[in-house]
Amino acid sequence: MTAATHPLTAMITPAAPPPDCAAYEQAGGWQAARKALKILAPAEVIDMVTRSKLRGRGGAGFATGQKWSFVPKDAASERRKYLVANADEMEPGTFKDRWLLEGNPLQLVEGMILAAYAIQAGHGIVFLRGEYHLPRKRLTHAIEEARQKGWLGENILGSGFSFDIHLHSSAGRYICGEETALITALEGKRATPRSKPPFPQFSGLWGASTVVNNVETLCNLPHIITNGPEWFLSLGMGADGGTKLYGVSGRVRRPGAWELPIGTPLRQIIEDHAGGMLPGYRLRALLPGGASTAFLDESALDVAMDYGSVEKAGSRLGTGTAIILDDRTCPIGMILNLEHFFAQESCGWCTPCRDGLPWVERLLGALEEGTGESEDLEELARHARMLGTPGRTFCAHAPGAMAPLASGLKLFADDFSAHISQRGCPLRHAA
Repeated sequence: MTAATHPLTAMITPAAPPPDCAAYEQAGGWQAARKALKILAPAEVIDMVTRSKLRGRGGAGFATGQKWSFVPKDAASERRKYLVANADEMEPGTFKDRWLLEGNPLQLVEGMILAAYAIQAGHGIVFLRGEYHLPRKRLTHAIEEARQKGWLGENILGSGFSFDIHLHSSAGRYICGEETALITALEGKRATPRSKPPFPQFSGLWGASTVVNNVETLCNLPHIITNGPEWFLSLGMGADGGTKLYGVSGRVRRPGAWELPIGTPLRQIIEDHAGGMLPGYRLRALLPGGASTAFLDESALDVAMDYGSVEKAGSRLGTGTAIILDDRTCPIGMILNLEHFFAQESCGWCTPCRDGLPWVERLLGALEEGTGESEDLEELARHARMLGTPGRTFCAHAPGAMAPLASGLKLFADDFSAHISQRGCPLRHAA
């Protein structure tokens, strides 16, 4: 594993502490920050990231350079601007950012310096999942060390650019994955999404220009600026550039996460890296990008894990962390577990999400308990259609929640019917 092929994880050693500033610099760290602050103009940094075709790694996949381009071009000293690193990582089945935060937090610090310089933001905030205690400890140390070494603070490297980072531990709400809800939570208010426009790039945190980027997205920046956008593009296996942190959880031999070229086939990730299914289990279906993506079955195993290919297959790349459903786990029970999570994590702001998701959970619970009726399947399909259509709810929480349900109703139609005819879960009865 080298920085040329595995830039995000080359400095991460399992069971070892993360590199300090000296080790990080010896391994090639801080080159990008030095290059940007001493040689490049902010617009040139944005141009390099745009040409690299880096897309947001938090799930939405929006072009990073394009997102930055919407920020007003005032200098940091002329307009208050914020850069926020979304390290909340509350998506069930997702654990990729934790790997980066624990293994090499200085990489995130440097990435934030570069992003802040590009948009001329003077203030940085890491919005960290509250349960991430070890990442908090290591990131706190990394920020303090970077500050002591002069990489954060006033007039960095004599460039005239000033930037510092504050670490904020989340109170623990999944809705904070939506950037405007995250911003509202940072203001000390109830975490509810905001109407757009205005977009955060114009009016975000406390009314100031704000950009929110995912941890993995920001960690790519030092390598793009050091090696160039063409190099970054060459790492991908298709139209998208760079590597991607892919993860697999479920009944596989080696659950975990790996840095691979973006576009690596799903079958290769599951069979070669995760070791395939455990003995006695067969893969039945999977959620390719976390809990809020649609199920794919075995026929989609050869799909390339990039944004366009997974979408064509009928799902979303999301966070790139696959959740495996095996043939000995009830799919209706799995969907019920997911919908219970989504129902309790609704912010309650809009009626369809607040009332619709608990109703979906109740209907699925009745099927599992043996009290479901055939009419319930029609009601579930109606909810999947009404809540799953973007624009009918205030944000994307409900459409994401409906992705596993809507796809599950199609893929597991026989299982749903069996829960009605056999008055409960057939697998439970067999046990």
